[in-house]
Amino acid sequence: MATDHMPLDGWDHVELWVGNAKQAAYWYEHALGFARVAYAGPETGVRDRASYVLGQGEIRFVLTSPLREASEISQHVARHGDGVKDIALAVPDATEAYRQAMQRGARGVVEPHWASDANGRVELSAIATYGDTLHTFVNRGDYAGRYLPGYEPVDGPAEGGVGLQAIDHCVGNVELGRMNHWVEFYEQVFGMTEMIHFSDEDISTEYSALMSKVLTDGEGKIKFPINEPAEGRRKSQIEEYLEFNGGPGVQHVALTTTNIVQTVERLKERGVQFLTTPGAYYEHVPERVGEIDEDYDDLRRLGILADRDDDGYLLQIFTKTAQDRPTLFFEVIERHGARGFGDGNFKALFEAIEREQALRGNL
Repeated sequence: MATDHMPLDGWDHVELWVGNAKQAAYWYEHALGFARVAYAGPETGVRDRASYVLGQGEIRFVLTSPLREASEISQHVARHGDGVKDIALAVPDATEAYRQAMQRGARGVVEPHWASDANGRVELSAIATYGDTLHTFVNRGDYAGRYLPGYEPVDGPAEGGVGLQAIDHCVGNVELGRMNHWVEFYEQVFGMTEMIHFSDEDISTEYSALMSKVLTDGEGKIKFPINEPAEGRRKSQIEEYLEFNGGPGVQHVALTTTNIVQTVERLKERGVQFLTTPGAYYEHVPERVGEIDEDYDDLRRLGILADRDDDGYLLQIFTKTAQDRPTLFFEVIERHGARGFGDGNFKALFEAIEREQALRGNL
């Protein structure tokens, strides 16, 4: 067996660049159940930005805002709105990961370096991917701090979260004709393999269609679906995203739970809004998906979707967009063996998204 030239230990963090990180952090804490764990900003000697590090289960989100107009963060937010800047990956060696990526055609953004403080040291490097998105490589094997050197620990209110456990996958939207370019990028640079391919016949409604390919690393820890629009009668959800995001970017981040019914109940209590599923969807789900541990009445009541593949079943639900631009949203997913992405739900999901598009006048 060939050696893995790009071993990945898992997701390290997802950093979002936003217009007002203080207020965004409040929403992620009080709506999505995250707890504040670290902070960097003027009070800690950082002059150009403020960053709030939030955690829940194994998930780590970083929300960063600019403090001045002449900042790359200000320009990013002006162009894209609030959204994901960095999908950071944990690696055993950030210098070697960078070297391997550069050898295989990646564009370097941050050269390998060490950052240190009293808690130890962290090795960092970064490369570019689709749009203005980065992949930072993080080796924190020698570090005992909460996040990174330069960040002060914060003890936020310990409310216990809503049951979100880990990142399952991060989905990228790219322009028409560019999906295969980025598939090849992940294959060449990361040594990933194509796990699933969905054609426009698989993912289409009366009005619009898209194509998608899913890439995964050797151990299945990291999964990157890549979407591109396909020709349809009206503007597809991917085209709407690309228009309002000012180009390619992260469409959604899927977060796992081991009790989706309880998690969604808690999220709804906190005011999180989800895409609605018509009652007719649930008339056929039991025969399509079969026996599950959960009660179908609970799924119907909460709008949770179900699907089955050869390995088991999954339950999933999607939030409405997390900001005014119709760009980034979140998925909550519970897997019972299933390795897929809810193929049987695509039509119901995309019709739900199109109803929201129509309300915005963008369909």
